[in-house]
Amino acid sequence: MKQGTFLIIFFFLLSNCNSSSSKENKNPNSDKMVIDQAELIENVKLAINPKFQDWVLFKNGTYIIFDNADTIKNINDEAISQMKEFGPVFGGGPAGDFGVTHLNKTEGWIVSGHGYGMYTYVSTSEIENKTPNDVEIGMFGRNKRNLDGKNPKIIYVNTRKK
Repeated sequence: MKQGTFLIIFFFLLSNCNSSSSKENKNPNSDKMVIDQAELIENVKLAINPKFQDWVLFKNGTYIIFDNADTIKNINDEAISQMKEFGPVFGGGPAGDFGVTHLNKTEGWIVSGHGYGMYTYVSTSEIENKTPNDVEIGMFGRNKRNLDGKNPKIIYVNTRKK
């Protein structure tokens, strides 16, 4: 194997390693604190267009909006299935692609990926750089989605009032 190829593979693997000793209240990319669960839920509620009433939120800020929740037998099971399929990030494929939306009704951003209706909320308090660019925000959000994809834990389910 050529030395350049080895270094590329080494740095890719190194950048995708998660420390097992990290604390749950720490930002996965820095020493900054992660927003608490109640604040996360409120910010996601403000970030989502009110016409979308059926959605599921995961521990690290990734949420899935369902267009047809009334036809789904168990929305929690479906959300976890989609998170396991579309949440994890793999280099060189569509899972690494993202888009960033700057929010108006709350501070922060939404990072979209390749899974239909799947988005990740990123708070301004989670990123150390006070003037981050879309690449920094997107990479951070993609990492949060990856964490949710590898270990999906639902923290909130919003359903349309009937």
